[in-house]
Amino acid sequence: MSINIKLATDQFTPTTPTETSNGRFAVEATNLHVYYGNFLAVKEVNLKVETQKITAMIGPSGCGKSTVLRAFNRMNDLVPIARTEGEVLFHGQNIYAEGVDPVEVRKHVGMVFQKPNPFPKSIYENIAWGVRINGFKGKKLDMDDVVVESLKDAALWDEVHDKLQQSGLSLSGGQQQRLCIARAVAVKPDIILMDEPCSALDPISTLKIEELMRDLSKHYTIIIVTHNMQQAARVSDYTAFFTLDENRAGYLMESGQTNQIFMNPKEKVTEDYITGRFG
Repeated sequence: MSINIKLATDQFTPTTPTETSNGRFAVEATNLHVYYGNFLAVKEVNLKVETQKITAMIGPSGCGKSTVLRAFNRMNDLVPIARTEGEVLFHGQNIYAEGVDPVEVRKHVGMVFQKPNPFPKSIYENIAWGVRINGFKGKKLDMDDVVVESLKDAALWDEVHDKLQQSGLSLSGGQQQRLCIARAVAVKPDIILMDEPCSALDPISTLKIEELMRDLSKHYTIIIVTHNMQQAARVSDYTAFFTLDENRAGYLMESGQTNQIFMNPKEKVTEDYITGRFG
């Protein structure tokens, strides 16, 4: 698969996954540091994220999980005092290289936030609007197909097919979150970032989102931040555990296959966190 990222300058040469890691890794963070002003929030993160797998990022509050997640699609750029050092390779291309347009990056790396945030528009327009601003030039029938396909991908079509012109805000919390997921997948990203997508949902809605994540991982790479250890164990293929140093900087303690991290962690601090001894 060839990735075409729009550039503001000519200083960046796109590559393909086969030239880097044989397509195995969708994201590779190398010596990643994130600062907020003079405060070092995250330090020395080296993490490889497998393609079309679910990777969970866990750890105590304030350890930089969400900051790292947002670094993967340059959302931290929207914070005026934030500064990022190091590399984040997206299919072999450094998204922080000079000249890379972060808006173009976000077309390939979508995001679902902690609190459902549908637009104050109809269910149909919640999906169509995002597709249009990403350059859709097709006819209305083509857009209809995109909306239907996206709602089906988000396991929402059966519940809303007869009320597409109703406001997205009229849906339940769990349905709103699935609508946001449908909106994210409508533009066909390679990666979907999820920042605690179930924290505001009831157990039944949470289960539906977890089942949806497993289905979506057949076609998308998913990275999820969660405080729910049971959720991480249930849904993820890989887990990355973050913690804090003595200066309150977050760092990656260890990562690996989820079964290994939960059943046989290499570090005692990881075991202590998973078993509830701290955090």
